[in-house]
Amino acid sequence: PPMRIPQLSVRIENKLGQLISPCELLADAGINIVTLSLADSPEFGILRLIVREWQRARDVLEAAGVEVTVTEVLAIEVRDQPGGLVELLKIFAKAGISVTFMYAFTARLGDSAIMVFSFDDLDAAILALARAEINPVSPVTLYDHLDEV
Repeated sequence: PPMRIPQLSVRIENKLGQLISPCELLADAGINIVTLSLADSPEFGILRLIVREWQRARDVLEAAGVEVTVTEVLAIEVRDQPGGLVELLKIFAKAGISVTFMYAFTARLGDSAIMVFSFDDLDAAILALARAEINPVSPVTLYDHLDEV
C-alpha cells in the first residue's frame, strides 16, 4: 500500500486571529483536521495539516485565496518508551537522511505513538525503514484507525 501521506502547508501572517480563517474554511466545508503542526518565524507561521480529503481541502483553501503547498510525509510508529524515537533517528542518520520536520499524531496505534516525518529524501527514508524492517503506517490504516478511536 502507498505509504506517503499528503500534507498541506499554509503560510500564515504573524497577526492575531490569522489561524482562524483556514481552519474555519475547512470546518465550513465539513473537512476534519486529522493532525496539525504550527511553526513560526518572525515574519510568518507555517500551518501543516493532514486531512483525509486533502484535494478538496486544497481546493477550498485555494478558492478563498489561501496559498497551499502539498508535500508528502510518512507516519511512522514509534515505541512509546524512552529511546523509542532515538532508535528511529539513528536509522535515518546512518543512511545519511535528514529529518526536515516532525510532529506527533494525537492518536496512538496500539502501544505505539505515531509521528509524522518529513525528509530531505523521502524515497531513501522509505528504503532505510524497509531495511530496518519498519513499515510506515499507510494512510488507509491511519484513517481507519482514527474512525475506530
